[in-house]
Amino acid sequence: MDIIMPKMGESVNEGTIIKWHKKVGDSVKQDEIIFEISTDKVDTEIPSPAEGVLKEILVKEGDTVEVGTVVAIIDDGGEVSKAVEPEKKAEEKIIEEKKPVQEKKIETVVSGGGLVEIEMPKMGESVMEGTIIKWFKKVGDKIKKDETIFEISTDKVDTEIPSPVEGTLAEVLIGEQETVSVGTVVAKISTGSGAVVSTKKESVTEKKVEVKEPVSMHDNFAKAEISEREKIKGEGDGFYSPLVLSIAQKENVGFDELRKINGTGLQGRVTKKDILSYIEKGGKEKVATKPLEEKKERTAAPAPSFIPSEVKTVSFGSGIERIPMDNIRQKIMDHMVASRDTSVHVMSMIEVDMARVHNFIQEHKDEFQQKYGVKLTYMAFIAQACVKAIKAHPLINSTIDGNTILQKSFVNLGIAVAIEPTGLIVPNIKGAEQLNLVGLAKAINDLAYRSRNKKLTPDDISGGTFTITNYGVFGTVFGTPIINQPEVAILGVGAVIKKAIVVSADGSDSIAIRPVMALTLSHDHRLIDGMLGGMFIKHLKETLENFETNIL
Repeated sequence: MDIIMPKMGESVNEGTIIKWHKKVGDSVKQDEIIFEISTDKVDTEIPSPAEGVLKEILVKEGDTVEVGTVVAIIDDGGEVSKAVEPEKKAEEKIIEEKKPVQEKKIETVVSGGGLVEIEMPKMGESVMEGTIIKWFKKVGDKIKKDETIFEISTDKVDTEIPSPVEGTLAEVLIGEQETVSVGTVVAKISTGSGAVVSTKKESVTEKKVEVKEPVSMHDNFAKAEISEREKIKGEGDGFYSPLVLSIAQKENVGFDELRKINGTGLQGRVTKKDILSYIEKGGKEKVATKPLEEKKERTAAPAPSFIPSEVKTVSFGSGIERIPMDNIRQKIMDHMVASRDTSVHVMSMIEVDMARVHNFIQEHKDEFQQKYGVKLTYMAFIAQACVKAIKAHPLINSTIDGNTILQKSFVNLGIAVAIEPTGLIVPNIKGAEQLNLVGLAKAINDLAYRSRNKKLTPDDISGGTFTITNYGVFGTVFGTPIINQPEVAILGVGAVIKKAIVVSADGSDSIAIRPVMALTLSHDHRLIDGMLGGMFIKHLKETLENFETNIL
């Protein structure tokens, strides 16, 4: 059985053997690690597809070869089964050859069962793309239903994605740190026996060889780019991967400059390391060229936008560091700017005497913890007060669609959760209007735990109607939060601090020390006027200050 260099991503065309874990003559079990490879996307260990004896090693450690190259041969004690790739039509491709060569055609397929395509999930209404941070499984690994297979990052959430089916990971299409559009197929899982089989077909080719091979999105991208320019002789084969083109576009590096970069990849191709090295050395400033954005319209389908999300720290002058934003921070930035440019922000602030709630928490916190298994905090009371205020003023619970107001009869209450190191996510309590104080406390605790442990689902962070952000947990007394689009209002909660206030009782005034909290309502003045905003926040104040202590 032939062991080939696997394809570790749509734009990965080669790999380097880092280490052989077995030597010629060693016995190898199925799924046992036999060698380790490195690409510009990922370093990974490759398991054996079958049990047998390592008969021959064809590629030495440190050598770089093209995807599909036979790197070793395993004697499995039987004939190699001929398998046909399931449920997939192949298109004919003619390869021009200058000399007669012995061609080895390798087909990596999965025997038995169908293939289930795993897509980049939609993690929120405004989320259009995601970055794969880490693969927890490699090609050939067995996967249980609901077992985590990869982790993604968006501007809304970092989360681990479970498998929808049980089977074997047949193919990984998107490498780590690659960013793709929602709906893009990132992997395929075989739901059959899960045996990954490699078959070899040898044929002597003259000047042309017919090879049945799928035409991928990556191929279309390459053809579209090459059709716009002639191949450069002596400077690679004229092919630039989507990752290289994405970096070039982001850094405003033109095609003329790309041609000047000495590629270290296969056949002199420019790799990610080549272009990043060129940019870091200031090479892009040497040539004034036409930017990539001004290219002619493509006729073939483009590949998704690939954006490296890893954070690097680069020295940039005396006493200054240049720190590129990671993917989450870029998306938060874009979302906040879009909100600022969409909603007409108006803020209303009010102070609330939290003595009644504070005393109730101090008296019942141990009983509550023991009885319900969660900690009783101010947030549960604030959430309940918000639900009551929304019921009294339902226009706050709306979105704007053009010139139409979409007023919701349900309350999906968003709770902003800070995650390390500098991220922020807003999962929602769905149907919050149906929960009592205990239910809200449990829901808030559950969302906070799953947010910080990457256990949220796409449904958790979509469909919000009103958001609460508690910056008071960091000691902040007062703030002006930005509306979470497409909602029309957000409540900012300040820290509860002791203050001297005037208390009226029995017709007389006195000064008392009370726990006081500042609430800020940011609302969209396109829909929520000052009167409605003021009435809403006043309703919150009255609900909290007149809290019914017999609620339990």
